[in-house]
Amino acid sequence: MNRSVITFMILALAGLAPSGRADEPLRVGTFDIDASPPVGTPMAYDPTAGVQDPLHCKGVVLIGEGGPVVLVAVDWIGIANDGQTAFKEAIASAVGTTADRVAVHALHQHDAPTCDFTVAELLVAHGIDPSDSYFDPDFAREVIARAAEAAREAKQRARAVSHVGLGEGMVEEVASNRRILGPDGKVRVTRYTACRDPEVRAEPAGTIDPMVKLLAFFDGDEPVAALSYYATHPQSYYRTGLASCDFPGLAREAREDATGVPHVHFDGAGGNIGAGKWNDGSPENRQILADRVAEGMRLAWEAASGRREPISAGDLGWEAVPVVLPPGKHLVEESLEATLADPSADNRIAAARGLAWLRRCLAGDPIPVSCLAIGPARILHLPGELFVEYQLAAQAIRPDLFVCMAAYGDYAPGYIGTASAYYQVGYEASDRASRVAPTVEIVLLDAISQLLGEGQ
Repeated sequence: MNRSVITFMILALAGLAPSGRADEPLRVGTFDIDASPPVGTPMAYDPTAGVQDPLHCKGVVLIGEGGPVVLVAVDWIGIANDGQTAFKEAIASAVGTTADRVAVHALHQHDAPTCDFTVAELLVAHGIDPSDSYFDPDFAREVIARAAEAAREAKQRARAVSHVGLGEGMVEEVASNRRILGPDGKVRVTRYTACRDPEVRAEPAGTIDPMVKLLAFFDGDEPVAALSYYATHPQSYYRTGLASCDFPGLAREAREDATGVPHVHFDGAGGNIGAGKWNDGSPENRQILADRVAEGMRLAWEAASGRREPISAGDLGWEAVPVVLPPGKHLVEESLEATLADPSADNRIAAARGLAWLRRCLAGDPIPVSCLAIGPARILHLPGELFVEYQLAAQAIRPDLFVCMAAYGDYAPGYIGTASAYYQVGYEASDRASRVAPTVEIVLLDAISQLLGEGQ
C-alpha cells in the first residue's frame, strides 16, 4: 500500500479527508420528539401537574461537506455542563459525526425542565436527590436517547435540497429591553417579561432586535424545512405547574401547521429582552404574543421564498472556536462547598450550580462558540442568557452576510452581559444571575469576529 493511500485512510478515520461531496446536493433531514415532563417530575420552579402545550425537541440534520451537522432546539429552560455533553455525544454517535458538530440549545421556557448532570452528581454526593426538586435525570436521559434515535432516522430519510431561502420579518409589539436605566446610568428598574406596572410598561422599548430571521430549504419549488431565530425571553406567564412551550413555541407550531413544513425555532440573544412592555401577565396575552411572532415568521417565510440561493454540499461550512469564559469574582470555591455541604442551607442547588461552573473555569474547560455557513448565511451558536448587544454586534461585523444567532446553548454561565452591564448592575448582571466576569465581552466578541471573518 503506497504512502498516499495510507495518508488518506488516516485522514478519513480522523474525519479530515476530502469527502468528494462538494458537487453533490446538500441533504436535509428533520426530527421532532415530545420532551414534555411526566407528572410529578420537577420543572424549573414547580413539580409537573400536567401539560398545557406539549414541549418539543426539534432538530435538523445537514449532510454536506465535512460530515453531518446537527442543530437541536429543546423546549426546556436550559441544558448545561454534562447535559450538553450527553446530548451532543448521543446525537453525534447516532448520525456518524463528531460532538463538536452538534449544537444543542434551549428555548428557555419557564414552565419546563432543566438538565445538568454535573450539578446532579454534586447534589447526589451531598445526599440530595435531584429528582425531588431540580430535575429528573432518568427522564432527561430518556429524552436524549429518543432524540438520538430520531436524529438517526432523520439522517436516513434526509432529502436533497437545491436552494436555501433567506428572509426576515418585523415582529411588532413583543420584544422590549428589560433594563430601564436611571439618571446615574445604572438600572433603575427591571421590566420583567410580565410587567404589571403601567408606568414601567410605558417606558420605551429600548435596545432590541425586532426581526425574526428565517432560512428555508427547498427541493426545487418544494419547501423541505425552516429554521428561525428571534431574540426574546419566551415567558408570557408561568408557575402554573403545567408544562408549556409558551408563545414562541405556539408561534412555531402555528407556522408549521400553516405551511406543512417542519419548523425548528431558536431563541436569539434575548437575555436582556422580554415582552414586558406589551404584557401584564394576563393569560390571554400568551396567544396574542404568539400571533405576533407567527406574523413575523410569516413575513420572513415569504421573504425567504422570494430570495433563494442555489446550494450544494460544498456550500456547507462549520467552524468552532473553544472559549474559556472568566468566572465571576463572587464565586468562591470554599464558600460554595460549605453551602452545599450544609443541610440547613436553603440555597444548596444554587451553590452546586455555581461550584460546577467555577470548577469548569478553573480547569480551563472550554465552551465551543460555533458558526454554520450556508451560502451567504452565517448562524452563530453561543452559550448562556446572552444580551442582545452581542447579536447586533455580530450583524454589524458582517453586514454583507445574513447573520443569525442562537443563544441559550450551554446554560452553565447564566446571564452573559456586556462589560458595561456589570457597572449598570440590575438583576441580569447580579451575582445571583450571572456567573461570569465583565471581561466575558472581550472573549466572546473575539470569537464571533474570528468565526465571521471580520474584514474579509
